[in-house]
Amino acid sequence: MISEKEKMLSGQLYKASDPELYQMRQKSRQNMVTFNKELERQQACLLLKDWFGATGEHITINPQFTCDYGSHIYVGENFYANANCTFLDVCEIRIGNNALIGPNVQMLTPLHPLNAKERISGLEYGAPIMIGDNVWIGGGATVLPGVTLGDNVVVGAGSVVTKSFGNNVAIAGNPAKIIKYL
Repeated sequence: MISEKEKMLSGQLYKASDPELYQMRQKSRQNMVTFNKELERQQACLLLKDWFGATGEHITINPQFTCDYGSHIYVGENFYANANCTFLDVCEIRIGNNALIGPNVQMLTPLHPLNAKERISGLEYGAPIMIGDNVWIGGGATVLPGVTLGDNVVVGAGSVVTKSFGNNVAIAGNPAKIIKYL
């Protein structure tokens, strides 16, 4: 029998109220409190390496950082995220090397059924976010479920990224569109 966690990670409808998922979110909340209070940068880095699914050697995230689980976040080498970022990771969030994430950026993998009865029942699902190498996401941008961004992508501040884009583009707007080829 497939667990609610397995359903969640594979993008199937799942019950967020599942006891295993609840315990995982509680552990993540404890990690968030500890991380967001940590003043020593090296110690904060060690906390992230222990909490996330995988990281590169050099990782910096400025507080306040919020996520659902943390264990479904994978970031590459030389990762930097500025203050007040939210990464809701009911599905995987994978970010390549040399990523710069501006303040107040949201990466949101959860989705909810459009059918009211399904939604009210507590069922939800998600879709992963995949970000390539050398990506810069400007402050206040939102990346929605199922989006893949290629290498060398620049996302303009305040953009809402609703669909995937390939390599070497600057995108901006709501919804984001290509404004320049790099």
